[in-house]
Amino acid sequence: MSDVLTLLLEGAKPCADHLANILGKEKAEVEAELRRLEEDKSLLGWLPVFNPEKVEEGRVRAVIEVKISPEREGGFDRLAMRIARFEEVESCYLMSGGYDLLVFVTGKNLRKVAAFVSERLATIEGVLSTSTHFLLRPYKEQRHLLVDETEAVDKPAVSP
Repeated sequence: MSDVLTLLLEGAKPCADHLANILGKEKAEVEAELRRLEEDKSLLGWLPVFNPEKVEEGRVRAVIEVKISPEREGGFDRLAMRIARFEEVESCYLMSGGYDLLVFVTGKNLRKVAAFVSERLATIEGVLSTSTHFLLRPYKEQRHLLVDETEAVDKPAVSP
């Protein structure tokens, strides 16, 4: 992965001069607004939208549905926060339906993700069950199409 992409993925923010120029505002005004947004936790970081097939060579992404037992005093929050703190977890959402949490995970390979689920996630007291779905091919990420339409349509059908 390139140094520039690594820096962007770690949350490097664009310069206030550039933002002020785009918006037609003074640099100080933009800096003050950025500071306010960061202080009130409206702005948590800066992430580019990238094509995982091109920059995450060998990385595995999975979506895990987790059923948990709510606690008397804290409901789902304490367990959800514990799960969200794992380094492998990209995102964690409380959801309705057959499962309580939707967890997005990345790992170096399939074995690492499977080990995370079986050894660390599923063994947490209060986790009743998990259902893991490995992501095979991205088509759209954050409103950006990742596959050229002609590429997807022109491929010959697979025959037995």
